[in-house]
This record gives sequence, C-alpha cells and structure tokens, in this order.
Amino acid sequence: MSGVFKALSDPTRRRVLQLLRERPMSAGALADQFDVSKPTMSAHFAVLREADLVHVEKAGKSVIYHLKLSVLEEALMGFAQTFGIGADAPDPKLPPAKPKEAKS
Repeated sequence: MSGVFKALSDPTRRRVLQLLRERPMSAGALADQFDVSKPTMSAHFAVLREADLVHVEKAGKSVIYHLKLSVLEEALMGFAQTFGIGADAPDPKLPPAKPKEAKS
C-alpha cells in the first residue's frame, strides 16, 4: 500500500490518474497535458506502474495507459479502515475488536 501512497503524493501523478479516469490515453497524449520533460513524465509513469495503479498496453508504436481503479479503491479503503472511517467490516489483518458491553 505504501507504493500507492507514494504515487499519490505527487500532484502530477494525481492529475495523470484523473485524466485516465476519463479514458485510456497514450503516453504522448498524457505528456502533452504537462509542462515537464518527457523523461520526467516517463519517471512519473514508472512510479504509477510500480504502484500497480495503471495498466500498460502496447498499440503499435504507442503505449496506452489505463487506470486500474480497483487498486486505487483497495488502497483507499484500507487507509480508511485504518482510521475506522466508513468501514463496515474490520480489517482482516487486525485482531478482532472486543465486543462492547451492553448498558443496563
């Protein structure tokens, strides 16, 4: 999960994910949205791939990026559960909570 949060810590990578939420995009089309060098964008793409937040598809000479929303959702749900936010079920990796005593 730390890889996901490392990836999300950068505003450029968050913007890439927002763009990919709309539709899959080529590396070039994504890079055109930012005022940074191609090698810098390549490094951002590598972090997103390492965090498993994107799926890469080769289409001829193009590289097409797809958002892996399930990985992002899983990381965010795990984070929320850590703080007891919106979690109906306890995290299975944690010891079970003690039942509350009923008031008389």
